Amino acid sequence: RMIYTDGLNTLFAFGGLYASGTFNMNFSEIIVFGILINVTAGLGALFFSYFDDKFGPKNIILISLLFLIIIGTFTLFISDKNTFLFFGCLLGFFIGSVQASSRSFMARFIKKGNNTETFGFFAISGKCTSFLGPAILAFVVTIYDSQRIGMSTIILFLLIGFVLMLKVSEPKSL
Repeated sequence: RMIYTDGLNTLFAFGGLYASGTFNMNFSEIIVFGILINVTAGLGALFFSYFDDKFGPKNIILISLLFLIIIGTFTLFISDKNTFLFFGCLLGFFIGSVQASSRSFMARFIKKGNNTETFGFFAISGKCTSFLGPAILAFVVTIYDSQRIGMSTIILFLLIGFVLMLKVSEPKSL
């Protein structure tokens, strides 16, 4: 979770800069885009909540990460602002599902009496490495002088997170 969350946090931190620098979006357009992404994230979390219960959160996390990787990669090659807005909102849909299912997955590991400790660990784990994504993105942008190449590092974090999640065992009682 730490790795793919680093990718998502980097996307949140630099997505507006990317929209501005690559697609010449102004402040108002970025605000509207941010609202649209939040709405689609909520819809994605709601939509996948039904499947989370049926197929398990690990499967939803993997499916969502896979779609984030595919759509995110495609988005790096888009040159039209409206197409970028559409695929950005589509990314939001899967961001919401991966975040919600990550919490659901963690909740299934809780043993009676240690709810606070478990979610405390969950919260701190996302903060421990939160500097990596932005640092690597900034380094790559500096080296290649390209926001697109810099944003591709987010795909790498999502991909590594996907591969590592494959190795995580599900709790015995789903």
